[in-house]
Amino acid sequence: MSGQRTAPPTVYDVASEAGVSIATVSRVLRTPDAVREGTRDRVQAAIRTLGYVPSGNARALAGKRTGVVGLLLPGFDVVPDERPDLVTDGGVRVVDDRRHVTQPFSSNLYFDEVLRGAETEAWQRGLALMVAAGRGSSRDVIVNDVAGRVDGLAVLAQTVPDDLLEHVARRIPVVVLADDRRSHGFDSVSVDNAAGMRTLASHVIGRLGIRSLAYVAGPIDSPDDIERSAGFRQALADHEVPPSAVRTVHGDFGRVRARELAAVLFEGPELPRAVICSNDQSALGVLDAAGARGLRVPEDVVVTGFDGIDAGRFSAPPLTTVHQPMGELGRAAVRAIVDRFERPDGAPRAVRLPVEVLLRESCPPVL
Repeated sequence: MSGQRTAPPTVYDVASEAGVSIATVSRVLRTPDAVREGTRDRVQAAIRTLGYVPSGNARALAGKRTGVVGLLLPGFDVVPDERPDLVTDGGVRVVDDRRHVTQPFSSNLYFDEVLRGAETEAWQRGLALMVAAGRGSSRDVIVNDVAGRVDGLAVLAQTVPDDLLEHVARRIPVVVLADDRRSHGFDSVSVDNAAGMRTLASHVIGRLGIRSLAYVAGPIDSPDDIERSAGFRQALADHEVPPSAVRTVHGDFGRVRARELAAVLFEGPELPRAVICSNDQSALGVLDAAGARGLRVPEDVVVTGFDGIDAGRFSAPPLTTVHQPMGELGRAAVRAIVDRFERPDGAPRAVRLPVEVLLRESCPPVL
C-alpha cells in the first residue's frame, strides 16, 4: 500500500471534485448528519477518490510526525444505558442493579488488555496513544478524523471496511489486529486461535473422554471465531466425533447472550456434559446459567473459554481457558507501526503470537 502514497490532496481539491464549498466539506467531516444526503455522498465519494485524510495540526508542520499512534476499538459508544426501576433521592440516582445493568462494559475486558499493552509500548517508545471507538453511520468520519491526527493506526479486524482501510493506508501505516491481512496489503498481528482451541477441545474429548458436547460460538463474521471454530472441528475429527453430534449455538462474545443460550442448552433431560465456548465472556455466561439451574461445575457439566481475561481466574469455579497474550497484541501492533516507519516500502508482515491452555477447576486435568 505504501508505494501508492503521493502528495496529499487538500480540502480545496475535495471541494473542487465534489463541486461544493470548503465549508460544506468541513461540515461533512465534522457533522455529517447536518448535510443533505446527496451532498454528503458526493463529498465522501470525492474524499475516497482523492485519498484525502484530514490533517492534524502537528502534521501540518513541514511534514513532521505527530508523535501519536492511534488505536481504533469497536462500539464502546453505542452501549445502551438501561436504568430500570430508577428512584431519585435528591440529586442521587438509586438503581435496582440486581441484574447488573450498571456494568455495560463487562464484555470488553479483552480490549482493556489490548489497550493497556498498546499504551505501554507507545510510552516506552516516546509516543502518545490516541484511542477512539465508535461504529454506525459515523464510522468513516471517526476513522478519517483519527487518521488525520496520528502517524499510524491499529484497528481490530472486521470493524472497518477494507476499502476504508486502503484509503487510510495511502497516507499512514495501518496494522490489523486479530487477523492475517497480508493478502489485503496490511501488516497484522494475531494469535494461534486454531491450535489453541484444538488443543483445549482435544483435552476435553480425548483425555477426559467427554463426547456429549455443546459449542458456544461467536459472531459468524469474526476472524477469531472462524479460526477457533476450525480448531474445534479439527479436534472433533481427531477423535472421530461427528459434528452433527455437537449442539452448536452462535452468540455475540458477550456474557448476557451466552447466559441466555446456555439456559436453553440446559433445558430438558439431555444435558451436554461439556460446553466449550469461543471466548471467556461467553463461558462466564454459561457458568451463570449453570448456577441458576443448580448444576455443579465440573461434576455435572464442564465449561471452558478462550482469551484468559482476569475475570476467569476469579469466577466460581475458576475458568479453564486458552490464554492469549492480549497485552502483547497491543504492544506488537505499536511495534509494527514503528517498524513500518523505518521500512515504508517493505512487504506486509504478519505476526502470529503463541497461546497456552490453562487448566482450572471448571475443566481440570482429570475428572
